[in-house]
Amino acid sequence: MFFHKQELQYKAVPDKPDALYGRALQEVLGGQYGEITVAMQYMFQGWNMHLPGKYRDLVFGIGAEEMGHVEMLATMICRLLEKAPVEHAEAAVKGDPTIAAVMGGMDVQHAIVAGAGARAVDSMGNPWQGSFLTASGNLLADFQANANAEMQGRVQAARLYHATEDKGVRDLLSFLIARDTMHQNQWIAAARELQEEGYEELPVPSRFPQSKEVDGVAYQYLNFSDGAAAAEGSWASGPTPDGKGEFSYHDGPTTTAEMPPPTTPDPRLYGTTGLPNAAEKVLATVKDVLPGV
Repeated sequence: MFFHKQELQYKAVPDKPDALYGRALQEVLGGQYGEITVAMQYMFQGWNMHLPGKYRDLVFGIGAEEMGHVEMLATMICRLLEKAPVEHAEAAVKGDPTIAAVMGGMDVQHAIVAGAGARAVDSMGNPWQGSFLTASGNLLADFQANANAEMQGRVQAARLYHATEDKGVRDLLSFLIARDTMHQNQWIAAARELQEEGYEELPVPSRFPQSKEVDGVAYQYLNFSDGAAAAEGSWASGPTPDGKGEFSYHDGPTTTAEMPPPTTPDPRLYGTTGLPNAAEKVLATVKDVLPGV
């Protein structure tokens, strides 16, 4: 059940309108690592979760908070657009908000589609996509993905902080960046706790028997680049993070296989093959008349 309370977790009031910056701020609202993504990602992880208790409560709790962050950013974008786009190009295009939007560098659809409002898009106007979400049902994999999402989101919010001098916008971003700090640490702590409690371990999925892996390559660094310095890293020698092996280094692949011959598709798909064109036509006719041949 959801219930909307008409107040914000933190204030979202810019010093003045700025349509161009409003467009930039769309990235952390509707971009791949924006607040819509993390809100829906955590909710779907909770809905898909097979384990009751603290982990399910965690994803629902943070997911609900992230919905509030969506609302704060949408509110800020609306206020940045409040007197835009006309004022941004008033001298040249009085009374024409569409042309003014183009002249001012804002998203034209902020004016035409949303009536000077926020949209579920990124900074380039690309629609938000459900394919951004990670909700696999494997909690260690999901919590690691969550930590990455919070890291990427914090990077983008920090860049946006330096892209404006507006104290009101910076104030909101400072709050959101602080919450990203907390959430990064929460997901990393949750991933560690999952492993300590024996629910999951590395490599994910840990219940897949490693005896079924190809022998000898599971912990071998195969260098497919002429950059030799990678051999100096802890990922090329010494114990592996999962505690189940030792890293080794090899310059190039250790396995080879012959390239198979080209495939021969159904002639009715009209791909070009090694058969003469006339033969392809006959074969296509035969397959139409005698299905299964």
